[in-house]
Amino acid sequence: MFFVYVLKSLVRNYIYVGLTNNLDRRIHEHTSGQNRTTRAYLPFKTILVETFKTRIEAREREKYLKSGVGKEFLKKL
Repeated sequence: MFFVYVLKSLVRNYIYVGLTNNLDRRIHEHTSGQNRTTRAYLPFKTILVETFKTRIEAREREKYLKSGVGKEFLKKL
């Protein structure tokens, strides 16, 4: 199983979209400051998690959510 997840910073205007096969580990890495890309935007709220059977399906969804249209969709959540 693969997961596409979306984190929203609670203190800054920042949305992070990621893909993983171990959701608990990856969310922990972000919220504990272990990820350099997201460390400056702590703390986070998880606003979306979607599950996929294949990495290809998950990657397509991740790419959509990172696009302009996808970001607009996420801002409305």
